[in-house]
Amino acid sequence: MAERLVADEMVDRLNAWGVRRIFGYSGDGINTFLGALRRHDNAPEFVQARHEENAAFMAVAHSKYGVGQYGADYDGGPGIGVMVSTQGPGAVHLLNGLYDAKLDGIPVVAIVGQQDLKALGSGYQQEIDLPALFKDVAGYCEQISTPEQVSGVLDRAFRTALATSTPCVVIIPHNVQQQPASQPSGDHAEIATAPVWESPQVLPRDAELDAAADLLRAGKRIVMLVGQGARNARTEVAGMAERLGAAVVTSLLGKPYVDETLPNAAGVMGHLGTSASAALLGRCDSLLIVGSNDPWTEFYPAPGSARAVQIDISAQRPGDRYPVEVALVGDAAQTLQALAGRLAPDQGERAPWRTEVRERVSAWRDLSRQRALTAAEPVNPERVFSELSAVLPDDAQVALDVGSCVYWYARQLVLPPTVPAHLCSTLASMGCGVPYGLAAKLLNPERPVVVLAGDGGMQMSGVAELITVASRWKDWTDPRFVVCVLNNGDLAEVTWEQRETEGDPRYGATQHLPHFPFAGYSELLGMRGIEVKDPGDLGGAWSQALSADRPVVIDVHTDASVPLLPPFPQGAKKLPTMRAALGQEGKAGQRALRLLDEYASQEEALFGS
Repeated sequence: MAERLVADEMVDRLNAWGVRRIFGYSGDGINTFLGALRRHDNAPEFVQARHEENAAFMAVAHSKYGVGQYGADYDGGPGIGVMVSTQGPGAVHLLNGLYDAKLDGIPVVAIVGQQDLKALGSGYQQEIDLPALFKDVAGYCEQISTPEQVSGVLDRAFRTALATSTPCVVIIPHNVQQQPASQPSGDHAEIATAPVWESPQVLPRDAELDAAADLLRAGKRIVMLVGQGARNARTEVAGMAERLGAAVVTSLLGKPYVDETLPNAAGVMGHLGTSASAALLGRCDSLLIVGSNDPWTEFYPAPGSARAVQIDISAQRPGDRYPVEVALVGDAAQTLQALAGRLAPDQGERAPWRTEVRERVSAWRDLSRQRALTAAEPVNPERVFSELSAVLPDDAQVALDVGSCVYWYARQLVLPPTVPAHLCSTLASMGCGVPYGLAAKLLNPERPVVVLAGDGGMQMSGVAELITVASRWKDWTDPRFVVCVLNNGDLAEVTWEQRETEGDPRYGATQHLPHFPFAGYSELLGMRGIEVKDPGDLGGAWSQALSADRPVVIDVHTDASVPLLPPFPQGAKKLPTMRAALGQEGKAGQRALRLLDEYASQEEALFGS
């Protein structure tokens, strides 16, 4: 081989950190690095997306499905997600994925090319002040200017990402990539480092554990709010809920980590959550928050109405959303174990609350079934998810795009305990669904993937990444990759937001989507397409797609008039504004108004106003 370059040292360091693949798009600013990948026999594997933003989403999803928050499952195996781009426009395109990682608390590393050092400051072509660009989003951002920096900067980027669960950025000018590799000598200001990181064992002090136990022991109506920090504490959460006689409510990110078939599992909280969660949070006198920082503050108990304990591995989080009395900084599973040892099992003192919890949960399940079967034109989107619950394989991986589909996922889809599900949650950027699904499939090609998306997200970027699916599926151990598109010709979530928050009628110029034949396009790419216009065909469509010998796009024609009604009592307060907005739509809004009234009546019958 020719002289070993800085770019070769970079590739070696990525391999030392266990990185199996990197996601990106080529460009002149990283050509030397790409050449080094070729010389290393594509190890790590380079995954070419159709757009750098999608590559960034793939890298974030790789970490979400793989190592989780704070590197919870990091063992040097699949490594954390890594994205790569050239300078200028390529770097700008990474921002959406990097902010997804920042806001959801996920470790990723971005490697970004830059113009030659000698050109910086001259206004050269594609020259951008990259440290300034990434200043807000990156937990660590550094430009490599000499060969001796390479190992230290990369090591610190990976360690910081894992330790702080943030995105980190390494900027590498083109001419520095081309220089001969050089290891630091240990002389003054030459720092030798190692590619190692171990997660710390974090536990609260005994005094805080005792105080938390005292608070919970006094509670009569306890709710546990569970987030993604409970990723590895499913058993401990269920055990604590039984010990306390507590209802279990989840954040959107916490949904995959709770068995929602349990009689005390009240589902997701918030605007897109369940009626049972809203009712029980409004009635509790004690709140135990486990690994959640959910922002839907109007759905928490009213401040002063409930005493609260919060468990979080980050000392920054407790008290951030709700006025907690006791902060327990520690790993969720180990902290719950230590707390359980201080609490005797409930001996019937909370029997009335247990009964109320079960009744509320049962009423919600009745309501969700009723809504899935509510007639729509042509298909009620809630039924799409309800039918999937009955056939979703235990080894599946689920990816969500952003839009009204997230509401139906939160309310209708029951995940088997072995099925991970991820989405761009806090940033809530459309277009992430197919990139997320691709990352999941590449990480575990032997497992089927189900992507749930709206036509808006698919038109934004999903259609382009179907090309990537078509180019790769024949190499997968299991070819099943199902993309279900809720095709309603409308940006439905924003349409309903306009009605609810602004009191404005639907504005077609901003909300209407042009027709696109998703199923036909899939066939054009050599995959399979299934078009559904009759709700009676949903079960068969899901069964066909999940047993197919190639990827499938299910194009379901759904009704944009199905309301995104918040759970009561919060939802009841929104009804006058929503009805007034629909009244301004004339004949076009009549079906939506009828469905809104029907949904409200269903809610009132089971949960009151």
